[in-house]
Amino acid sequence: MSVSGLYRSALREQWRGGVVLLGCSVLEGVPAFFSGRLVELAVDRGFGAGRAGAGLLWLAVFGAVALLGAFGSRLVWRQLGKVVEPLRDVLVRAVVRGVLHDPSPPRTGADASGVARITQHVEVVRDATGGLLVQARGMVVTTIAALAGLLTVAGSLMLPVAVPVLVAVLAFGALMPSLARRQRALALAGERAAAAAGTVLSGMRDVVACGAEPLAALTIDDAVDAQAAAATRVAQATAARTAVIGLGAFVPLVLALLLAPGMVARGTLTAGAALGALVYLATTMQPALHGLASTSSTVVLRLLVALRRLAETAEVPEPVDGHARPRGFDLSVRGLTFGWGAAAEPVVRELDLDLGPAAHLAVVGPSGIGKSTLSGLLTGLLEPQAGRVLLGGVPVREVPAEQRHRLVALIPQEAYVFAGTLRDNLGLFAATATDAQLLAAADAVGAGELVRRLGGLDGELGHGELSAGQAQLIALARVYVSPARIVVLDEATSHLDPVSEARAERAFAARGGILVVIAHRLSSAMRAERVLVMDGRETALGSHEELLTSSARYAELMRAWAPAPLPRHARPGPAARTPQTVPADDRPQ
Repeated sequence: MSVSGLYRSALREQWRGGVVLLGCSVLEGVPAFFSGRLVELAVDRGFGAGRAGAGLLWLAVFGAVALLGAFGSRLVWRQLGKVVEPLRDVLVRAVVRGVLHDPSPPRTGADASGVARITQHVEVVRDATGGLLVQARGMVVTTIAALAGLLTVAGSLMLPVAVPVLVAVLAFGALMPSLARRQRALALAGERAAAAAGTVLSGMRDVVACGAEPLAALTIDDAVDAQAAAATRVAQATAARTAVIGLGAFVPLVLALLLAPGMVARGTLTAGAALGALVYLATTMQPALHGLASTSSTVVLRLLVALRRLAETAEVPEPVDGHARPRGFDLSVRGLTFGWGAAAEPVVRELDLDLGPAAHLAVVGPSGIGKSTLSGLLTGLLEPQAGRVLLGGVPVREVPAEQRHRLVALIPQEAYVFAGTLRDNLGLFAATATDAQLLAAADAVGAGELVRRLGGLDGELGHGELSAGQAQLIALARVYVSPARIVVLDEATSHLDPVSEARAERAFAARGGILVVIAHRLSSAMRAERVLVMDGRETALGSHEELLTSSARYAELMRAWAPAPLPRHARPGPAARTPQTVPADDRPQ
């Protein structure tokens, strides 16, 4: 469903609140409809007829009607949250889904533009919707009620009053598209400023280390200046269009002041009716039109622009689940090519690779060469631009999502641990695992002591309680006890010390199934059966010993990491493989 569709659907679901707002609108519009009429009665049947008591009585009725309208406005504010808050939740979910499906996400640092969409554009939609429900709705109701009241009190003034109002409204509507374009430019400038600031601030240590503070400051200054210029253009256009509506509200009042005395003199209009007409125009319709112009040129435009911007980035196609059933658990890669963008240089180029059901592969190469991209391709998170990744003989992305999620597990560098018990965290992917199996998995990867220190499986985890290394240990144990037959560790041990890293990798190697390690330390390559060296246009595949002689890049990396190469007898070898520890009910069929 599109963002606009989600927006309309979320509003429709709050129809009960809408009915209450409609009832409140009726109460709120009562003073606007009766104000001029009550003033007319107070003059013609009270003060003008020498009956001051009757005049005061009609004014007292006016006061009571005003209190009724105030009560209606109070009910509006009470109901507003029930209508608007669910809308924000719907849009935030849509933005997060769009960010997760972004075909070209930021490769380093946080997605500042995505954060801006959540914190800025969603809040704009929320506030604008609330403004329309409170202000524009009330102004429309007030204007209609005032015109209806004017028709009953001084119908002869309707034509000179209605024509300028109609002309001003039409002119304002004709000028709205240019204001919409400027408002959109302002929204995009805000996103670019947020992205520029986020990039610089997240890499502040590198900026300072390289002495690039002036260039970084200039980058942010340019983005802020562009945003300020866009805001100025919006303000100028808003002022011009507000002036148009101002004339539409002022001209009818002037015409009424010019025409009313003659009409009173001719007897076609009473003095009370003339005064009542001025009350409608000066105290009700004129402020309403000014407010409507202000709301339309800011709230409505911001709402439309924000919804359009969210639609450009948050709408994703409905997922289509696959129907292919893998025959076995081997991985086969043929002609795999992928680049971040249609015109970008591929980071993976025509790669061929075969991983049997018990393979242990380490992937090494310079930072940014595409190792993490390869992990996304192998697990089906990314779709290749060319070539295929086959799981059990079928394309990995065509395997039903439920089965693929059971068979394939990826542990990223930033481990995710949620608030709850350790049992909930460790058993996330193995719902039927016993406590003994969970504890055994924790012990296997080196997290046993951490679990005991945190109070055992019943220990509660809160936000930010674990260090990055502790979170990685929990994530490793979680996947170890899962039924996954293919495990990809994408620098998943980067926050562990070398001894703990070696223990965790040996545990997964002994667990069974395919193990792919995106190496954080080159010692991971020495523990693997085969090593894939990624070096831009060329790749090399082989054992550690073979690559030392056949791959200049691998030998260079090893010399830089360990100037004195370890003799073979000192190199830690792969651990003996043991059957996978998987709860019987969770084993893939």
